Amino acid sequence: MNSNKGVIYVVEDDASCRLSIVCMLRRAGLEVETFESANDFLDNAMIRYPGCLLLDVMLPDVDGLSLQSVLSKNDSHLPIVFMSGHGSISMSVKAMKRGAVNFLSKPFTREELFSAINEALELSVKDMKETFEKDHINARIKTLTPREKEVMRWVISGRLNKQIAWELGTVEKTIKVHRSRIMQKTGADSVAELVRMTEKIGILPVD
Repeated sequence: MNSNKGVIYVVEDDASCRLSIVCMLRRAGLEVETFESANDFLDNAMIRYPGCLLLDVMLPDVDGLSLQSVLSKNDSHLPIVFMSGHGSISMSVKAMKRGAVNFLSKPFTREELFSAINEALELSVKDMKETFEKDHINARIKTLTPREKEVMRWVISGRLNKQIAWELGTVEKTIKVHRSRIMQKTGADSVAELVRMTEKIGILPVD
């Protein structure tokens, strides 16, 4: 394992297998929470990030693939590593297409387990950073007035001040003031930076 730390949520109904995995992970200094079934996880897990879900495919109530679908519908950002002693190729393909990080066939080696978990934690950290950046951008965009937001969409479309003024029925001087305030409030150093910021949160330029 590298320096990535996080919470590993283990959903495994086999008590001996669950204990073996937990012992390995805790010896590596990782925080682990265990659950005997999908419903146990859904009812009791308090998700913290960064983290990942180590999920058995065959469970006594809701199977692993169904739990994956539920989490996806709930907009979960928890990366999933599947485990299975009876997994088929089609099952693993389906899991990976739905966004699973890895699909481990039992019995797997310690190296395979830690490699998969490490990859999942790296994705979780990356997602946390992207979410933080989006929240930061959205907070700055909210400081703009409705008119400034309107002008901003013209700015990121590459229009010149005089072109924007003509489109909005105002004068170039007014657009210059709006543009200056937009750049100041968003913290963008250039139009290219403003374009990158707005793309990240889904704001589109004027066609």
